[in-house]
Amino acid sequence: MSAEKAPERPANGKVNAALGAAIVSISFAAIFFKKAQPTHPLIMSLVRLSIASLLLSPLIIRGWRQGKLAWSHVKWAMVGGVLYAVHFGSWVWSLTLTSVAASVTLVTATPLLLALIGLFTGEDRPTRRLWLALLIASAGIFCIGWNDLSSSTDALVGDALALLGALAMAFYFLMVRRLGEALDVWAFLGCVCVSASVILCVVAGAAGIPIDVASPESFLYLGLSALLPQLIGHTALTWSLRYVTPTAAGIATLGEPVGASLLGILWLGEWFGGVAALGCFLTLVAVSIAVTRRRERDEHPLQEGGHHGKDPRPSRGG
Repeated sequence: MSAEKAPERPANGKVNAALGAAIVSISFAAIFFKKAQPTHPLIMSLVRLSIASLLLSPLIIRGWRQGKLAWSHVKWAMVGGVLYAVHFGSWVWSLTLTSVAASVTLVTATPLLLALIGLFTGEDRPTRRLWLALLIASAGIFCIGWNDLSSSTDALVGDALALLGALAMAFYFLMVRRLGEALDVWAFLGCVCVSASVILCVVAGAAGIPIDVASPESFLYLGLSALLPQLIGHTALTWSLRYVTPTAAGIATLGEPVGASLLGILWLGEWFGGVAALGCFLTLVAVSIAVTRRRERDEHPLQEGGHHGKDPRPSRGG
């Protein structure tokens, strides 16, 4: 495979637009999964990723033929598949145990985990401005999920599963960031979905869970979850990670609890009180701070990850 030249860096407005599209798209995920119940959570995750795999398969083949999908990227996609399987398997399961607001809020704790990882690794270390955004976001997360954190044993298990999903996505963000700007996003994401689908299928089979969807309506909503949150939302996130730090991309996804909570009211009738509304407001404030910070730092990409030299991408990621 011949080496491909990294694409020209897009304008900051395009990166912001990609992150905005990702937030809107992934906000529908929890609603679609709720509407697909009582299908088993692992099967819901499997069907979503399998549909995405089929839709992305032509792009996987094209990327490989054009030399844009290196074998090293395929191997990393297998690792990404493990992280995707953990993320979706645990998070979708949490939606059966707790509310949309609590589940989606906790699963978007990814930037908080990335900030802690950054402290230990020294890469993408948060500045004081981002720490402020993280602090405000933490307060927003606490407000939105407060009612479910101590309501029942099932809710606590759901909270733990959502946090496990957040941890898996944090490591996925870090991995994708290391692969650099030359990554063929569509082909790579397709390989990740294929890998995750195989893993979930094996796990479901080993656990004796029948691969069966509850109804045609459930399959419809799972198909929609593959088209909107997966192909648009996750592709936009993966693409943006070529140009921003994992922490900056992760904190942008904190807009998801706001969108998902509002959709939960309109679509599912899951109302929340003043404390949750305050949490939504604080989360939006945190996102706006993070986006402003990212626009400033994108002008100096070499300073983001503490890398030196002409290429900001770590050599071990390619």
